[in-house]
Amino acid sequence: MARVRYGARTEAEITAARTAGSRLPDIWSTGVVAVWESDPDAVAAVLPPPLAPTGRPLVRATISRVELPGYPLGAGSVAVAAAHHGTEGWYPLVMPMTHERALTGGREVFGEPKKLGEVTVERDGPVVRAALARHGIAFVEVRGEVSGPLPVPEPVRKTDFYFKFLPAVDGSGFDGDPVLVHCLRQEKVRTLERITGEVVIRESAYDPVADLPVRTLVELTLGEKTTDQQGRVVERVSARDLLPYVHQRYDDPQQLLDGPPEGSA
Repeated sequence: MARVRYGARTEAEITAARTAGSRLPDIWSTGVVAVWESDPDAVAAVLPPPLAPTGRPLVRATISRVELPGYPLGAGSVAVAAAHHGTEGWYPLVMPMTHERALTGGREVFGEPKKLGEVTVERDGPVVRAALARHGIAFVEVRGEVSGPLPVPEPVRKTDFYFKFLPAVDGSGFDGDPVLVHCLRQEKVRTLERITGEVVIRESAYDPVADLPVRTLVELTLGEKTTDQQGRVVERVSARDLLPYVHQRYDDPQQLLDGPPEGSA
């Protein structure tokens, strides 16, 4: 009988796949990072327990083109500063990706809030434009000009916070207790430039970043970076506490945009 590819893999095949995945070369990305101070009450409102605000209500938008072997990937994130039992990091609210391949591992393994979207990073001489868009709305856009080089920082470890969970089969609550994940990233930078420009936030019912307005622009840069990441479960969290925030992971439950266009037969 010919091999049935949906059949069970051998232990040797599983080990080979795991070994190959652990030997990936550095994958570099070119991207824009914008950090701004926002409304402290708004930042606090989006943090599920046990996450808590830090001493500064920061929001960070990252918009990157990743040089994956074979085809480039657009990858983005909008996150707020957060703390958990003395560890400070970032809690991403939405992570647009341009390919399905980039969604599955992050969502299923780490609990990342990844969604298919459009990610644009363009440079024409000194002029830079970068944007995150979904459902036809560029809900974050950076526009400006490169105004000079910046010192390349030393490698640094950063922490992102994710909640990993499965919605219940019966539509009420979760299948199993949700967990809080600390994702530790080691970031290396090889080029960094300052951008003089602005961050534009647009209203979107599906990605309501507009609720986190730009009060003071703290950082606007263009750089080439590579990161690796390791995640660990740090605690189980209260389903009752997390349930009011589950809509952060999904679009409008009515899924209005999945229907046929208005006026169609």
